[in-house]
Amino acid sequence: MKSISEYFGFAERGTTARTELGAGLATFLTMSYIIFVQPAVLGAAGMDKGAVFTATCLASALACFIMGLYANYPIAQAPLMGENFFFTYAVVLGMGYSWQKALALVFISGVVFLALTLTRLREKLVDAVPEDLKYAIASGIGLFVALIGFKEAGLIIAAPATLMKLGAITSAPVLCALAGLLVMAALFARRVKGAVLIGILAAAAAAWAAGLAHFGGVVSAPPSLEPTLFKLDLAGLMTPDSLAIVLIFLFMALFDTLGTLLGVGVQAGLMKDGKLERVSRALVSDAVATTAGSLMGTSTVSSFIESATGVAQGGRTGLTAVTVGALFLVALFFSPLVGSVNVAVPLADGSFIHPVTAPALILVGALMMAAVCRIDWREPGASIPAFVTMTLIPFTYNIADGIAFGFISFVAVRSLTGKFRDVPALLWVISLLLALRYAFL
Repeated sequence: MKSISEYFGFAERGTTARTELGAGLATFLTMSYIIFVQPAVLGAAGMDKGAVFTATCLASALACFIMGLYANYPIAQAPLMGENFFFTYAVVLGMGYSWQKALALVFISGVVFLALTLTRLREKLVDAVPEDLKYAIASGIGLFVALIGFKEAGLIIAAPATLMKLGAITSAPVLCALAGLLVMAALFARRVKGAVLIGILAAAAAAWAAGLAHFGGVVSAPPSLEPTLFKLDLAGLMTPDSLAIVLIFLFMALFDTLGTLLGVGVQAGLMKDGKLERVSRALVSDAVATTAGSLMGTSTVSSFIESATGVAQGGRTGLTAVTVGALFLVALFFSPLVGSVNVAVPLADGSFIHPVTAPALILVGALMMAAVCRIDWREPGASIPAFVTMTLIPFTYNIADGIAFGFISFVAVRSLTGKFRDVPALLWVISLLLALRYAFL
């Protein structure tokens, strides 16, 4: 029987159990907001918030366990932001579907996702992405993560004329975030293990000292899953509108997953000869978890870009993901304590920022930008589509749109310069479908 070290390959990837556990904790702290945000978003669709909380923790844990134990990737999964808003505000409140039917549509998309994964079509798409675009996706996600971090820290805020501007940098939340970032960056520069986690704890200490965080207790019983368990309604969904919704769920999840796997995979050193190892196994986890999550009562589950935080902490194996999964199960009973650490500070416009975990996202964004050095900037046919990809990801605030326009521009530039034979056939098909989607959006 293999030991834990042999099973996850610690020696091969230059890591230890202690490092992996710390990386898992760091990842969980930066993404734990989802267990509070998801009930609020799906609650607006009429769903029971307590049941959604429980479903979110269980579906996330399942996905992380599959990712860690089966694929051996340090990537955590949970219900995606964006897909949850589309579920509530477009499908339910906008198009008039009941939340039960919306869950059924998520279930169908999960089944289709699983079928595409088992036929290895999703893996072939990952392999078909040109190498320069893979590094551009990683760099673009780095910029995107940093942008999210700056917003979550309150360093930048929305502005009507310029879209964004500098926030109130002398306010207590921003100062807490800056303190955490300073500690984190200094320790990381000195190659101190656990720099990211220590920085998060330093920001938390500053938030408590400033009165931004309050002790909300430690233990509470998990809410019942019964109000949403197996409540999906499959009747009468074979309509053009319903099929279109399924395709949108598929499109959003496909490219969010693709971007995160490539971005974090490059950062973690999982790419060999331009390809991600065991990527088909990694793709199974979100398909199974999305299907199971819809049965329990939550929206599309997939890879979280916050996984890059754990990779920056040194996470290199599936034990990082398994740790996150275990913490999601623990959170079922310790939600008051998780909420006390993952501080949410309200702004004047009614939105919330998270200054304790924001510094980790900013630092991770900086680290992920290292991939930009591997793009062949001397070759316009590669560098221009790469630039389109890495800039549109943060500028559109959408990983999927950035990747889509990167694909389309790559095919267009290659074709117009007489190098259309260099374009993989699958990339031609995907780019054409994407172009049609935007043309008739």
